[in-house]
Amino acid sequence: IFSIVVFGSIVNECYVNKDSQNPDLLCIFNENESACSYGIAIGIIAFFGCIFFFVVDLHFQQISSVKDRKRAVLLDLGFSGFLSFLWFVAFCFLANQWQQTTMSKGVSQGADAARAAITFSFFSIIVWVALAVKALQRYRLGTDMSLFATDQFAADPNAAYPGYPTGSGIESTETYQSPPFTETLDANPKGYQAPAY
Repeated sequence: IFSIVVFGSIVNECYVNKDSQNPDLLCIFNENESACSYGIAIGIIAFFGCIFFFVVDLHFQQISSVKDRKRAVLLDLGFSGFLSFLWFVAFCFLANQWQQTTMSKGVSQGADAARAAITFSFFSIIVWVALAVKALQRYRLGTDMSLFATDQFAADPNAAYPGYPTGSGIESTETYQSPPFTETLDANPKGYQAPAY
């Protein structure tokens, strides 16, 4: 959501006319086109990255290979850490360019959008660092069974292994059951002699 706010506010309101005689749209951040382009690019990358990792998280339990799960967690960790850095650069760059901007009538019209882009760039740093820490914790679980088989085991990592199920209660507790056939059996069938020892 923060990435939508950042690139949406820059695209919609951060390109203004310098004055009424010049019809060219200029970036509100000190007329530096790089500042607006960088904010838009990072916002779009973060948005599509969030969608991708949301889908990966939805299908994480269906990934049967331990190596593939490890790759997914490492990719999440790397991407989150990298985007934390990119958002930090975006915040510093946009804030620096905003400080150097001279206020004019056109700039004052888009000032709220510029401040929103800077503010949500800062919030994005915090969110992506938190996502990186969460991915690091997930990676440190390693081969812990709760990472790979959460449906079968209890959520408590200190819980004992559940063991085999005891049954449905329909089975009888007797150790001997009568044979399934009701015919009577001869003690000495024809043609068979019991051996004498």
